[in-house]
Amino acid sequence: MKIFGIDPGSYRTGYGCIETTGSRHRMVISGAIQTPALATFSEKLLTIHTRLAVLLDQCRPDCVAIENLFHASNARSALKLGHARGVAMLAAIEAGLEVAEYTPAEIKRAVVGYGRADKHQVQQMVKLILGLTAVPAPHDAADALAIAICHVHSIAPGGAVLPVQPRSKAATSWRHYRPARS
Repeated sequence: MKIFGIDPGSYRTGYGCIETTGSRHRMVISGAIQTPALATFSEKLLTIHTRLAVLLDQCRPDCVAIENLFHASNARSALKLGHARGVAMLAAIEAGLEVAEYTPAEIKRAVVGYGRADKHQVQQMVKLILGLTAVPAPHDAADALAIAICHVHSIAPGGAVLPVQPRSKAATSWRHYRPARS
């Protein structure tokens, strides 16, 4: 099975494709689509869409996993990121692919085991999981590969997406631990 991960951004959109047998994963391709600094915003979106459409055609993945908009430093940044996500999703839908979305915390939890892991931890785990000699660069490519790995860890053997298990509030601190009553 091939999964194509996308880390959307209006300045740089990371992408990464992995192939998996379920227990072993290998990187097929990774990189980032850098948009021209002097281009208009609509030209940047066109560049992202066009490049992703070509990459999806070349890789022929079974599905696409994309980072879900979680938060941004301000409303304008969130709006631009939403546009970049939209054109990325459009490229996937036009290619006839199913799209799965994951929050940054879900991705970190699936790859590192901790939803508040830092970028360096995620990059190192991507390197280890895929058996790479170096951390994928730029960091957007490593993030896209992490998104693809998250999707692999979120699907059942038959291909169905597993429901996300929410963390229990009681498990966050020993101060809140209360033994179960019989």
